[in-house]
Amino acid sequence: MSPHLYHLIAFCVSAIVVLWSTPVVKTLGLKSGHVDHPNERKVHRQPIVRLGGVSIFASTLIALLLVWGLGGFEGLSPAAQAGIWGVAFGSVGFFCIGLADDLFNLSPLSRLAMQVAIAVIVWHLGVQIDFLSIPFEGLVDIGWLSLPITVIWLVGMANAINWIDGLDGLAAGVSGIAAVVMLIVTLFMNQPGAALIAAALAGGTLGFLRYNFNPAQIFMGDGGSYFIGFTLAGVGVIGLVKTTAVTAVLLPYLILAVPILDMSAVIISRLSQGKSPFRADKRHLHHRLLDAGISQRLTVLFIYALTFWVGSLALAFSGIPSGYTYAIGATMLLAYASWQVWRNSSKVSG
Repeated sequence: MSPHLYHLIAFCVSAIVVLWSTPVVKTLGLKSGHVDHPNERKVHRQPIVRLGGVSIFASTLIALLLVWGLGGFEGLSPAAQAGIWGVAFGSVGFFCIGLADDLFNLSPLSRLAMQVAIAVIVWHLGVQIDFLSIPFEGLVDIGWLSLPITVIWLVGMANAINWIDGLDGLAAGVSGIAAVVMLIVTLFMNQPGAALIAAALAGGTLGFLRYNFNPAQIFMGDGGSYFIGFTLAGVGVIGLVKTTAVTAVLLPYLILAVPILDMSAVIISRLSQGKSPFRADKRHLHHRLLDAGISQRLTVLFIYALTFWVGSLALAFSGIPSGYTYAIGATMLLAYASWQVWRNSSKVSG
């Protein structure tokens, strides 16, 4: 069997499973009463089941187990296999933390403590950031700083995806786009194991949009967002940061720039006003666009275009054939989306 066929199988199986299982999870969520209720900070106006992450998690896991049974992970080096097992362990752990929060409403500090503990274990399993790219210095071996930097990256990305999950289809679409870009780049960088995880995650997140795009029938909840965020971060480490090319080390941060910058801006804004960085408010990019009078759908589509644009830059910088052509096309798409946002906001202000 062609190696690339395994990636297609992982994507398609994950998408099929999530399409089949999400209505089942929705029914069970309604019966058990695990719904997300409206409040002054949230956009939805009626209770919606918040356990959709169960479907994304199950679809990704089933797809990867099937590919593993078919021999898709054979021939990988011991180091690559260790990295995959580390990401798998961490993904399950972060999903369980999020699911527990969806079911029992854990405190922010308890969630953070458990996330850090799992990230430390994952680091010991081989998911490690060993290099950083320093301007004018190239790649620098960070030595003992590997542990704290890796933990910050893994925990930070899990929470970044969780924080942008504020509009119908936003987190799923942004994550799906990022996963597809990571799939392409990891394949180009000859990291087939990491690419398989990206393919399965892409199928699950994009398939979930069938029920999560506006008007959403179900939310992914913390279980889904923590699982997706950690998995994207983990794939970035074992598939790109582990290589010794300067551009490859930078690619995960570029691909995930939208949630990273959004979270960073919100944290800085909260701290500058003497508020806790964990206290939820309406400072995110999607909140600001809504406040400017932009519709929920256009807001989500604009952030999709922004994510696709930074992803296209990653494709160009990685050296993929026609990468700069994709970047030009994505720039034109972002320009059109930006014009639509400006036009709609001008109507409201006028």
